[in-house]
Amino acid sequence: MTKNILILVLSCSLFLFGNISISAQDMAPKKLIQPPYLKAGDTVAIVAPSGILKNKFKEIEATRTLLKSWGLHTVVGKHVFNQNNHFAGTDSERCEDYQNALDDPTISAIMCARGGYGTVRILDNIDFTKFKNHPKWLIGYSDITALHNQLHNEGFESLHAMMCTSMIDDLEAIKETISTFKDAIFGKPLSYTLEGSEYNKTGASTGQLVGGNLTLLHTMLGSETSIDVSGKILFIEEVGEHKYHIDRMLQSLKRAGYFDNCKGVIVGDINKIRKNTTPWGSSIEQLILDALADYDFPIAFNMPAGHEDDNRALILGRTIKLTVTKDKSTVVFEE
Repeated sequence: MTKNILILVLSCSLFLFGNISISAQDMAPKKLIQPPYLKAGDTVAIVAPSGILKNKFKEIEATRTLLKSWGLHTVVGKHVFNQNNHFAGTDSERCEDYQNALDDPTISAIMCARGGYGTVRILDNIDFTKFKNHPKWLIGYSDITALHNQLHNEGFESLHAMMCTSMIDDLEAIKETISTFKDAIFGKPLSYTLEGSEYNKTGASTGQLVGGNLTLLHTMLGSETSIDVSGKILFIEEVGEHKYHIDRMLQSLKRAGYFDNCKGVIVGDINKIRKNTTPWGSSIEQLILDALADYDFPIAFNMPAGHEDDNRALILGRTIKLTVTKDKSTVVFEE
C-alpha cells in the first residue's frame, strides 16, 4: 500500500513538473514571421484606415514619386480621399481598402497614408486568412499602433515608420526618416546609437521589440488586441498630451501588470506636451522613471521615433539587443 502511494506521488510530481517546464517554455516569446523584404518591381498599397486626408494630394503623390525612384509600384485605395466626418471614409470603406490590400497577393507592403483616429473602429472586421498565405509589411505609426498590435498577436512582424503625411517639401530635413525606412523595407541591417541622457536607466537586455503610441497601447488594454510584453522590450512615443495623462496611462498599465516581465523600455519622442493649470513639477523623463521605479529593466531615452520629422524605422516583433549607459544607448536589430 505504501509503495503504491509513493509511486502515485512520484508520478503526479513528474506530471506536474513536466507541465511546469512546458508552460515556462511556451511563455518565451515566439519568433514572429517576417514578411518578404521588398525588391524592385514590387507593389505598395496606400490606404487610409484612420483620419481624413483633407488637402493631402501632394503628400500622396510625393510618396508615390519616392517609391517609384526605388523601383516600386504603388496603388492607392479607392476610398483614400473619401470624407466621413472625422474619418477618411466610413468604417466599412476604410476597412474595405485595408482588407483588399491584405488579400491581394500582388501587394508586398501596405503603407498607411496617415494616423489620427479611427483604426480601432475597424479592427474587429478584419480577416487575416489570406494575409497569412501571403504576408506583407504594414507601415505606419501613431494610430496605426492598433494594427501593429493586431499583427503582433497574429504572429507577424510589422514596420513602425513614416507615412505619406510624413513627406515634407524639404526632404533633406527627413533624410534619416527616409533612409532608415528604405533600409528596413529592402532588408538592410538596422542599428541605432542614441544620444545619452542623465535619465537613462543603465543595463543591457535582449528581446522582441513591441509597442508604439502610448495612448493606443493604453486603449488596447483588456482587449484581444493588447500585447503581452513579457520577455519583450517596449517602445513608447506620444504627442499632444498633458503630463498627468501620460502618468495616468503608465499607472493604468502598471496596475494591469503590463510591465511585470518586461525586459526594457525605449522612449521615443514625447512632444507637444500640453500645459496644465497645475504644473506637474518634473520633466517627462523623471515622470517615466518614477512610474517605472519598481522595475529593474533598462530604460533608454532619446530614440528619434514618433511624431517628429526625424522618425527612424523600427521593426516591431524583431529581436533587438538594447544596451543603455548614461553616455549613449545602442539598439541593434537581429538580422
